Amino acid sequence: MRIEQGSTHEAVRRHNLSVVLRQLHLGGDLSRSELAVRTELNRSTIKALVHQLGGLGLVAEGPSDLRGTPGRPSPMVGVQRKRLAVLAVEIAVDSVAVATVGLGGHVHDRRRVERPDDRSEPAEIVGMVRALAAELIRPDRPIIGIGVAIVGIVRGDDGFVHVAPNLGWTAVPFGDVVARGLRPLVNSDDAPVFVANEGDLGVLAEHTRGAARGYDDVLYVSGEVGIGGGAIVGGQRLTGASGYAVEVGHLPVNPQGSRCGCGGRGCWETEAGQRRLLHLAGVPDSDAGPAAFAGVVAAARAGEQRARQAVEEVGRWLGIGLTGLINVFNPERVLLGGMYARAFDILEPVVVNVLRERALTPSPAEIVPAALGSDAALIGAAELALAPLLEHPDTGLNGRVSLTDQPTG
Repeated sequence: MRIEQGSTHEAVRRHNLSVVLRQLHLGGDLSRSELAVRTELNRSTIKALVHQLGGLGLVAEGPSDLRGTPGRPSPMVGVQRKRLAVLAVEIAVDSVAVATVGLGGHVHDRRRVERPDDRSEPAEIVGMVRALAAELIRPDRPIIGIGVAIVGIVRGDDGFVHVAPNLGWTAVPFGDVVARGLRPLVNSDDAPVFVANEGDLGVLAEHTRGAARGYDDVLYVSGEVGIGGGAIVGGQRLTGASGYAVEVGHLPVNPQGSRCGCGGRGCWETEAGQRRLLHLAGVPDSDAGPAAFAGVVAAARAGEQRARQAVEEVGRWLGIGLTGLINVFNPERVLLGGMYARAFDILEPVVVNVLRERALTPSPAEIVPAALGSDAALIGAAELALAPLLEHPDTGLNGRVSLTDQPTG
């Protein structure tokens, strides 16, 4: 299919600029010839588009491709990874992370700090983010957008947090709080701010740069204190009417289960989350956390019976919840992230056995560990913040910064 689309020459040009920049952002350095093949644009068009993107300070040409292909060597083209950045933020139940990320998904720098597993006020959380971000921002690398991944049910168009049970938040206009707290730090009154659920951004990251790349129907489930999820359906991220889709942590799976922070009983995360696993393993609440989880998994691998039973019991409930989701979504691939990826060798056979007993689909989905580890939500937040530039390379900066006098690389 031809990529050139649009009702006018100018619309076609802008569309094709986006296509070429996106190919380089996701595919890495490519020769002009490779760009022509991937985009189905002719070489003269590619040359002109690369020249325009270079003039915008977004890409640069390097030495020609000398890999032995027939014909005249074709110059290599790559994004300018160091000229700009977005601020990517993850707000988890027990930690806050901040990174600066450039085109190509290049992480310039990052910071992560643990925070008390308590119910901090939104402004307090943004203050923590601001302190971390101040260590990362450089005057020679302008910040063009802010993306935030958060544990909660988030309205997509304005970052309004409907509810975040594990943070104790209800009806918080968090996008506005972030804008007020962080825009002055990045010296911009109008830097775009995006806020989304961390599971939703996790699947975005895995689909663009991780274990879901090349798959059109994917389910992503990540567990820590809570459980987050996201889905790719027909090659597109499933967000729902208001951005609340795939809020899997509070699926009711056990009517006789424990009371959840959301007010319900027997939610999936109360049966298959980190707190449940540590409780089953006999870890006191005062010692709960990532280190305690790692210790239980290590003990389970070493054959300690109670630890093994705890991990396997959580795996059983993980499989029960996945059964319903697989029956609904019929994914090609299921990605397990967070603590589930870290204990995948123990959990996977338990989950597969449950799915064999309960799933209705004749061809079970492939169950694999997520590839991006603790960076998934940050990378997804960065992709969200870079989206305006990728969609409109010639207007996405909206005059906020000039890249032509910035350092190259």
